[in-house]
Amino acid sequence: MAKPRPRKQSVGPAEGAGYVHVRGARHNNLKDLDVAIPRDALVVFTGVSGSGKSSLAFGTLYAEAQRRYLDSVAPYARRLIEQQAPPEVDAIDGLPPAVALQQQRGTPSTRSSVGSVTTVSNSLRMLYSRAGDYPKGQGVIYADGFSPNTPAGACPTCHGLGRVLEVSEASLVPDPSLSIRERAIAAWPPAWHGQNLRDILVTLGYDVDIPWKKLPKKQRDWILFTDEQPVVPVYPGFTPAETRTALKRKTEPAYMGTYTSARRYVLHTYASTGSAMMKKRVSRFLLGSACPECHGKRLRREALSVTFAGLDIAELSALPLHDVAEKLRGALDGPAARKRRKDHPEQALAAERLAGDVLHRIAAIEGLGLGYLSLDRSTPTLSPGELQRLRLATQLRSKLFGVVYVLDEPSAGLHPADTEALLDALVQLRAAGNSVFVVEHEIDVIRRADWIVDVGPGAGEQGGRIVYSGPAKGLHAVAGSRTREFLEAPRAAPRAPRKPAGWLKLAGVYRNNLHGVDVDFPLGVLTAVTGVSGSGKSTLVTQALVDLLSAHLGHEPPPPEEADELLHEDAAGGLTAGHVSEGLDAVTRLVQVDQKPIGRTPRSNLATYTGLFDPVRKLFAATPLAKSRKYDAGRFSFNVAKGRCPTCAGEGFVSVELLFMPSAYAPCPDCGGARYNPDTLAVRWRGRNIAEVLRLTVDEAADFFKDEPAVRHPLDVLREVGLGYLRLGQPATEISGGEAQRIKLATELQRVQRAGTVYVLDEPTTGLHPADVERLLAQLQRLVDAGNTVILVEHDLSLVAASDWVIDLGPGAGAAGGRIVATGTPQRVAASKTSRTAPYLRRALA
Repeated sequence: MAKPRPRKQSVGPAEGAGYVHVRGARHNNLKDLDVAIPRDALVVFTGVSGSGKSSLAFGTLYAEAQRRYLDSVAPYARRLIEQQAPPEVDAIDGLPPAVALQQQRGTPSTRSSVGSVTTVSNSLRMLYSRAGDYPKGQGVIYADGFSPNTPAGACPTCHGLGRVLEVSEASLVPDPSLSIRERAIAAWPPAWHGQNLRDILVTLGYDVDIPWKKLPKKQRDWILFTDEQPVVPVYPGFTPAETRTALKRKTEPAYMGTYTSARRYVLHTYASTGSAMMKKRVSRFLLGSACPECHGKRLRREALSVTFAGLDIAELSALPLHDVAEKLRGALDGPAARKRRKDHPEQALAAERLAGDVLHRIAAIEGLGLGYLSLDRSTPTLSPGELQRLRLATQLRSKLFGVVYVLDEPSAGLHPADTEALLDALVQLRAAGNSVFVVEHEIDVIRRADWIVDVGPGAGEQGGRIVYSGPAKGLHAVAGSRTREFLEAPRAAPRAPRKPAGWLKLAGVYRNNLHGVDVDFPLGVLTAVTGVSGSGKSTLVTQALVDLLSAHLGHEPPPPEEADELLHEDAAGGLTAGHVSEGLDAVTRLVQVDQKPIGRTPRSNLATYTGLFDPVRKLFAATPLAKSRKYDAGRFSFNVAKGRCPTCAGEGFVSVELLFMPSAYAPCPDCGGARYNPDTLAVRWRGRNIAEVLRLTVDEAADFFKDEPAVRHPLDVLREVGLGYLRLGQPATEISGGEAQRIKLATELQRVQRAGTVYVLDEPTTGLHPADVERLLAQLQRLVDAGNTVILVEHDLSLVAASDWVIDLGPGAGAAGGRIVATGTPQRVAASKTSRTAPYLRRALA
């Protein structure tokens, strides 16, 4: 740990048992703070977005607990564990072992499922192995033979994925009216490689200048699907006639080229490329389909021939968990169970114990409102909130004692009805003798806390201090707390709902749990789509609505965010059935503002994403010194060799490998973290060099560039959405999902507004303090006032109450959902007798 410093802030009781004492915490924006936090209590860390809550809970407390545990692990084993850097803190006393339940999903994988995350599948495989009904004469299959993730169990055709990847003429050649020279074969690589393949076809005698659809089918099939790889002379730049003459005369070619069919190129690139961008590009041309051998069940035929409760393991795993529980209970009590007890008592005992274990595990998951999930549901298709609750259910089952559980906004993505079940689970953990530390914005969770640590008062540099640490009731007396305002009197009454300017009507929508749904979205207003978790909200809005509008607007479906999503049943676009029966003429543009990262590497940052870095670099290039040295704007990009530091290649830091300790990152010894070379840093604009400008916060930069409209305008919009605390050079990897969504919204607000745009947002309040929700709402209202339509999936009742129209789905989750329960103004939906949202909405409107 770091060298002790003089204490600057101390909050909490004196030294003593029952408390975790933190001294001198300086992680990220924490201001050398001291705080005492009680153990064996439900402690909520709150504060505005960016205040330092997570830096204290995860970056300091959990990181130190993990470091202490890893210190007890053998050095060799430590090398195999991904470790984070030790926290910047002087001392932490009284800290028990910690378990973090975060929303990060890790590396998405189609092989990770609800069953594997919860370990229910392990018990289920044992159940089929020891107590399954085998065909006569078949030998016993060990448990791993029922797993699609092992060689013993995986279907040999699809390797346990359940789906195979293939191409079709339509996927490889989306526009058959084009000629090969006009790049009809869109799947071929761009630039030189694609031109090379076209030149090879000329040598082979194919007509590359007539429309693709006019080529004979035999020729089309060979060009797209052949496995042959002929090597032929290539004459770049020659016309077909000149090429034929050169071949006849045996003219020396520029080079010998090897032909690769479009199918071979796409499949080989997808399987072998190390470039995520290339994999994502070719994934657009791939089609995922059920494996013809196992029909999507992922297992060998031998395993699928074994049944329990009349179903093979794949069929049982495909059922919602509450149906699985019902099937298992029936199998333990029915005639088959009585016969098993009589004929094979040892098998009956195994069935009772193993099925009982599965039932107990499922009960914990159902208790958190996730009974609608199936065991074979792939984890990349789960929301972060669902994934975190699954991990929480596993911990409830483990019955650990004396542990600190650190949770990251467990209420994210939860309907208020589901939040109550979550709170009961957190209380169970505390009652079992554990400490529960929760980073949270949801007011209902904050109200149930035994102890509140309020961090702030502002965000970024204006945060990082303890505003209050003490029993929940004491927060009411703290005038400087932004959280206190929302725990007390209700907010101002919502504005009167706007009248719809028209209707966008969807008819016969089928997707996931939506079965023939008809729904009318009002145009020119703010619409909130509500319902319990798993009711079909995101399916309706971010999938079905987006698919149907994209088709109308001629947008190509976006490639999957992760290329492996092609292997999901619900991937690769175009799987929505239904149509828009009215209102398309009023929609000119579709914008989806999601929480996906604005970049995957530290080289992508706030300034580059929003575009404000371009005018900043032009200002530097226009200075007298830059002109005299003939520096252009590119010189001031740390991604360009001529301007960046050659030692760190513009990263600003160097990595030091420490073998069994976590890698250490130190500022670059040459540029000191500035990222640029000395010649570039010598150029100054109004007294600052380019590195110093990137270190400014949005608030500071707005003042610095107050006379430069091209820079000031995007900065003002970023401040309006509550991001004034972020630094211009803030790496994309340090930006949360909620912050990324607001950056995208700010980027959109910069554009010249024109009516007719439909904005789609999925739970935009995730990660936002109620004070930040108010700022977000103001910006959404701006978009609507400009004549646009905003449709959002939302659980935050303050935002739902302030919307113009509500569409409530349900009544339950999974198969029990997918129907329109109530629609209308917030007041009308609040009066519904069948909506589970209604009672909570009535409270928000009161």
